[in-house]
Amino acid sequence: MFTNRWRVAITLMGLLFAVALPQAGSAGEYPAAHVASPDQYRVLVDNPEVLVLKMVLQPGESDVMHHHHNETVYFQQGGELTITEAGGATIVADVPDGHVMWHANWSHQVTNSGETEVVAIIVEDKP
Repeated sequence: MFTNRWRVAITLMGLLFAVALPQAGSAGEYPAAHVASPDQYRVLVDNPEVLVLKMVLQPGESDVMHHHHNETVYFQQGGELTITEAGGATIVADVPDGHVMWHANWSHQVTNSGETEVVAIIVEDKP
């Protein structure tokens, strides 16, 4: 059987593979995360080059379907997330504290399906 370390690695590989594929839902179809879900996203920096957001999701909490331009995400506090893409595909990921990921433009909705608060810092390119 797999150890927890291997389960995390396999889950993250699946998540990274899934988000590396072209995603349905363009920027025009869905609002930016901080506009769609102001209770979960706070703007830290907004300048001509980047938008930096802080996302906080409590256990059981979901944001609203939204769009990100190319982004780097640092999970200050990880947890179990269920991510639903604009096209309907669902990804369940057990993200460890300190995990960093990058992916291209996409639209999605995130649910904290775990039992702990999830905190992420998102650095998004401006188009």
